[in-house]
Amino acid sequence: MANLQELADKAYRIRRLALRMGQVQGQGYIGQALGVADMLAVAYGHAMKYRAAEPDWPDRDRFLLSHGHYAIALYAALIDSGIVPESELDTYGTDDSRLPMSGMATYTPGMEISGGSLGQGLSIGVGLALGLRHRGSAAMVYNSMSDGELDEGSTWEAAMSAAHHGLSNLVCIVDINRMQADGASHQVMGFEPLEDKWRAFGWHTQRIDGNRLADVVQAFDAARRHQGTQPRVILMDTLMGRGVPFLESREKNHFIRVDTAEWDTAIGILDEQHREAAL
Repeated sequence: MANLQELADKAYRIRRLALRMGQVQGQGYIGQALGVADMLAVAYGHAMKYRAAEPDWPDRDRFLLSHGHYAIALYAALIDSGIVPESELDTYGTDDSRLPMSGMATYTPGMEISGGSLGQGLSIGVGLALGLRHRGSAAMVYNSMSDGELDEGSTWEAAMSAAHHGLSNLVCIVDINRMQADGASHQVMGFEPLEDKWRAFGWHTQRIDGNRLADVVQAFDAARRHQGTQPRVILMDTLMGRGVPFLESREKNHFIRVDTAEWDTAIGILDEQHREAAL
């Protein structure tokens, strides 16, 4: 079990790896990757059971990337955790790569589902959690999804089904970054008050600052320890572009194109912040 400094180091490495992959293509879903790096560091460095050398280990916890366009973030976590070789980083988004721009389970070790048709991950998670329980497995299912998926009816059907079946082995993590492809989330489809809605659907509900590592650790621990048959949801407020100020402040950062010189600038900013934090 990692301590907070080890998790901070892991989050830094995940951000840096994501930026390096973005640099390969000159564009990508970098804002989201920087925003969820702290959650991924806790998931893969603290909370989840897995074997890096055996991605299909039957007793592993499952991490579902419902928002398949966040693949660049998960690839960074898989590389840092030793599941995918770092030597493949420079193939990101290229022909015949095992790291396509949207997550594909048939290509990438550790990628449990082919996500990207938003609103599907939680439904798949319900089926997986039911199957694991039927098999007598103690494995957990973690479904990571975006706030844009809250606009999809299938998400709420799955939420209702999970509560009905008492899926205490299912944790849903919602990245609330308030930005969608078509603009600010509240302008596309308002979804607040989220805590009240999830509780009304029968879920054990937490809302946290997803960029505060201590809060993320506490939320994952509380979700696993919670007694009873409720499924668990962690509503996670994050900042897109976290750690790189000139990306944080971009008005539209759902899909980012960065000038060639700016990639090295962004990586340099991350490196400097990490050095200063270590002093």
